[in-house]
Amino acid sequence: MLRPSFKPLKRTLLDRDITASELREATGIAPSTYTKMNNGEFVALQVIARICEYLDCRIEDVVEFVEDPAS
Repeated sequence: MLRPSFKPLKRTLLDRDITASELREATGIAPSTYTKMNNGEFVALQVIARICEYLDCRIEDVVEFVEDPAS
């Protein structure tokens, strides 16, 4: 089974010198939602769309799917 990985987002933020706090504040993402992202959990596509719009990037720059080792 596949699960989301937000490692691409971490790379994108690092490349653009943007902190997670700045991203959350600018996009209105709740801290609990960002925690889900850090834990590799699914979040609403609307959240990913807001991130892509703010960063002016593609979805591949935010999320990828990886094999879940628990499955």
